[in-house]
Amino acid sequence: MEEIDNKERILKGTEELFMKSGVRSVSMDDIARHLSVSKKTLYQHFADKDEIVIKVSQAHCERNMQASNEITNAAENAIDELAKFSVMLKQQMEQINPSLLFDLKKYHSKAWTVWVDFKHKVIQESVVRNLTQGIDEGHFRPELNSEILAIARIVMVEAAFDDQIFPRDKFNLVEVQSQLFDHFVFGLCTEKGRKLYEKKKIAELQDSKYKESINNPLQTIHS
Repeated sequence: MEEIDNKERILKGTEELFMKSGVRSVSMDDIARHLSVSKKTLYQHFADKDEIVIKVSQAHCERNMQASNEITNAAENAIDELAKFSVMLKQQMEQINPSLLFDLKKYHSKAWTVWVDFKHKVIQESVVRNLTQGIDEGHFRPELNSEILAIARIVMVEAAFDDQIFPRDKFNLVEVQSQLFDHFVFGLCTEKGRKLYEKKKIAELQDSKYKESINNPLQTIHS
């Protein structure tokens, strides 16, 4: 049990570093210092950095899948689901280093495969289901091709991380992702859906800010 707890602590701490600094720039020495453990302890649980990257990627995707399922189960309709996803996306993008996906793709092919499998098996299927539901509800335009747009949505997410498309010295990742998400949603909507999305998004953002003020009142006062 203690061994499992130690391994999970290492994965959690390593993910914090990856989110802050990207993957390539973080060494095993950095991980050991961050966790206040020896490198020997790291190697007792993981063969090398590549294995840690894979395990962190798997754990991250599993949590995202759980969070997505919770949103889907709690949503009143397809529009409400997208409004909730919009808030979750913003929160995630505020915590992630823009170079993360690039680092995985170029330097950690097995971990990149974890992300690729996740986006096709979870994200793409989730978008297709949401679009189909929204069309049935009358919130999305009936002529939409759900599979094409689900793929387009994934491309948008990845494009926002691409420094060649959105240079970091000019664009903010959170703003880019938020703009692309809203552009995607408004392109789906009927007039009925557009009005409901605007209403739901405002409500979700207000609820999110209220929760932040409860969890961190000093930050709210000074923001």
